Amino acid sequence: MKEACGVVGLVAPGRDVAHLCFDALYALQHRGQESAGMAAFDDHQITVVKDNGLVSHVFSETTLNALSGSLIIGHTRYSTSGSANWTAAQPVYRSAGASGFALAHNGNLTNTAELAASVGLTMTSMLSDSDLVAELLAREVQCGVTLVEALATVLGRAQGAFSMVVLEADAVHAVRDPRGFRPLCLGRLGPPDAPDGWIVASETPALDVVGATFVREIEPGEMVTIEGTRVTSTRLLNPAAGPTRLCIFEFVYFARPDAYLLGHQVHGARRRMGELLAAQSSVAADLVMGVPDSGVPAAEGYAQASGIPFAQGLVKNRYIGRTFIAPDAAQRARSVRRKLNPLRETIAGQRLIVVDDSIVRGTTTRALVGMLRDAGAAEVHLRISSPPFAWPCYYGIDTPSRDDLLAAHRDVAAMRDYIGCDSLEFISLENLRAAIGLRDECCDACLTGHYPAPVPVVIGAAGARW
Repeated sequence: MKEACGVVGLVAPGRDVAHLCFDALYALQHRGQESAGMAAFDDHQITVVKDNGLVSHVFSETTLNALSGSLIIGHTRYSTSGSANWTAAQPVYRSAGASGFALAHNGNLTNTAELAASVGLTMTSMLSDSDLVAELLAREVQCGVTLVEALATVLGRAQGAFSMVVLEADAVHAVRDPRGFRPLCLGRLGPPDAPDGWIVASETPALDVVGATFVREIEPGEMVTIEGTRVTSTRLLNPAAGPTRLCIFEFVYFARPDAYLLGHQVHGARRRMGELLAAQSSVAADLVMGVPDSGVPAAEGYAQASGIPFAQGLVKNRYIGRTFIAPDAAQRARSVRRKLNPLRETIAGQRLIVVDDSIVRGTTTRALVGMLRDAGAAEVHLRISSPPFAWPCYYGIDTPSRDDLLAAHRDVAAMRDYIGCDSLEFISLENLRAAIGLRDECCDACLTGHYPAPVPVVIGAAGARW
């Protein structure tokens, strides 16, 4: 799976916000490695710098020094909607209003065709759903309303997932969708009684790296506005009935292990997933190993609970980021070899319990099992710290169609035979919820097929169709 995008917004009068934003985006690099960008306001105009590539490739000292002023937003991207070329990199800019505005978005809208048609557009004319939102906002502003009023109108009609930061002259706005599918938090720069700046970001490690203090998570439907050293909160959108629906895979895979979500640290939740998985499904083995990186905490928990020794059996190439979805099975199999290499002396002759976070198509998992057997593993027992991934996500995860999901039309035995492992077990949904410490606060549509917000498909017993 590809990750959810990362967004940052900073207002810090008198400070070098471009370098602060660079550090914050660097902390969110795991959420998107396709492109990166920033937009800053310098009292006269908005300047946007963006390109394909990693944060460290897109920005240099020269480009950072060109982003002057005290207000800035930033984005790391992978494409869930629209083109993957550099023109679709964010932030998106429009010149509407006195100074124009720039927008960066994490999530995925599910009614883009309807929104586009309402103003005589088609999605083929838009670079992405974010580009569509910017165009709709610009049209509202050109009619004489404020940007905040435009946000209320446009986002009030939007369906799906969005955690969004918007920059205009003298203000940064941060908005979260009414169900809170994607994370967004607020941090303070400086002491509580005299803050000298504020930051909003997708995950708390982005706050840590710039020396900010976590204040709270932005609520579903809330808009936070930062002007100078002042923060105000507005209930921009009516929250959906029921609890927050934060994506459950933020805990399983997407978020950094040092992140805090809904008051729970991700690393501890992943360890507990392994502990509960060990109690749920035991097997005789010599070693427990995790698939780097997100499978390692669960493997540590599994080893501790089972009493089977933990070992590092795979070395990760640190110069390769998270593996994106390659266009065919052969390339996905090769990507495993590029990213991971087995420690043969650890693996040879051993009965292995291998803990990973999820199985999507199954082709990379199948290649991994083959690689371990080639390295001499006597047995390979797969343990997965999420339930079977059987339904597509429409809220910001780039998953294949249901027909391409391994768990959609196979039971566990058939999946085991396809992958080629000796045994295969998934954590139960109840144990996953228990590990996180939450019950109904997470969206688990990809595991259950129960979508909490409208999706652009018809869901039936035979699956989903457009």
